[in-house]
Amino acid sequence: MKPLFITGIGTGVGKTLVSAIVAEALDAYYWKPVQAGFDAGTDAEWVAQRLSRPSGRVLPEGYQLKKPASPHIAAREEGLTIHVEDLAARMPAARPLVVEGAGGLLVPLNENEFMADLALRLGSVVVLVSRNYLGSINHSLLTAEVCRTRGLTVAGWIFNDQYGDYEEEIARWSGYPKLGSVPYSEEPGAAFVREQAGRLRPALAAALSTAP
Repeated sequence: MKPLFITGIGTGVGKTLVSAIVAEALDAYYWKPVQAGFDAGTDAEWVAQRLSRPSGRVLPEGYQLKKPASPHIAAREEGLTIHVEDLAARMPAARPLVVEGAGGLLVPLNENEFMADLALRLGSVVVLVSRNYLGSINHSLLTAEVCRTRGLTVAGWIFNDQYGDYEEEIARWSGYPKLGSVPYSEEPGAAFVREQAGRLRPALAAALSTAP
């Protein structure tokens, strides 16, 4: 099974929550290639607190950087340069594997490579996360366009938070199917993740069974 690469239309759209839900739904391992900023805890720690069987399923990050910034800036602060090939070499062999990106697909890893390059190099199937805010339709369709022009394989959309009536329009305009929606939760804990995993499991399984 190819890795699943969870990416969003921007920062703060719910990638970590969706990553936890997808990992729970597929009984998968979780890996964050680059964690930039961890004063309030890491995404991996957040996911581990919400999986029903976290032991051994939440894998160490490829890089854990102090500065909460774009990976290329955070790495530069520590005298490092992140390369896609290096991250590909660090990718765990465990399968099924959920990989959580940082920000969106055009977040830079270095001066020349972006998250989209990493998703492509890992041979992954992309799950797109969108969230409702003013401008999110445009950001969603721009993200879909990046996937198409760069030749990424996309399973479909997971919509997060409270939505109006344009989920189906984004799916239609983008050409990528809707896999499901995650409702708003003030405190999405382990029980919420399990409930949403059960709801999304059939659509995820069906999408992955037809992915090239």
